[in-house]
Amino acid sequence: MSLDLIRNGVAAAARKAGRDPAGITLIAVSKMQPEARVLPVLQAGQRVFGENRVQEAQSRWGALAPRFDGVRIHVIGPLQTNKARAAMEIAHAIHSLDRPKLAETLARLAQERGACPELFVQVNTGRESQKAGVLPEDADGFVARCRELDLPVAGLMCIPPAGEDPAPHFDMLREMAARNGLAGLSMGMSGDYETAIAHGATHVRVGSAIFGARD
Repeated sequence: MSLDLIRNGVAAAARKAGRDPAGITLIAVSKMQPEARVLPVLQAGQRVFGENRVQEAQSRWGALAPRFDGVRIHVIGPLQTNKARAAMEIAHAIHSLDRPKLAETLARLAQERGACPELFVQVNTGRESQKAGVLPEDADGFVARCRELDLPVAGLMCIPPAGEDPAPHFDMLREMAARNGLAGLSMGMSGDYETAIAHGATHVRVGSAIFGARD
């Protein structure tokens, strides 16, 4: 099945880069996919899934996750502040921390709950006006502010511009992470995850290559 092909591709890319495949988390992006496609991937042993929308994550995984041990949900899409509480309740990681208001909301909720998912700061490496994320020149200051708020920032995330060579964007993110003492690099999708791994990705977000094109 496609999952096996992607797992093998991740492992091969890691070995080619002189890395341990165990150091790379494959996030199966199940957003907008029917349960009929998600279930076989769960049954094949995949346990980390990515969802764009909190409401979709709740409706799918509230019932499905208890049937399989060890399921971990990563929220990878833009997160509205009014959905932050729900996201924190269902997510093990959030990859789209991208503005001060959201950071302050997550910090307040974390204090209330006494726990917080792992957080990745989204960086708009391509400076695209239609895309979320802090600008590269603001990333260091934003990471510092998140740390002042005691948020568990695990790493950085980016989505390179479509049609561009992603490698320079992956390099930029890796350099930012190293400068800020962050180990996590959430980068690489179905079309470029092997390149991302070569440039240091610790988390790759693969959807259509596993599940097929969305209806």
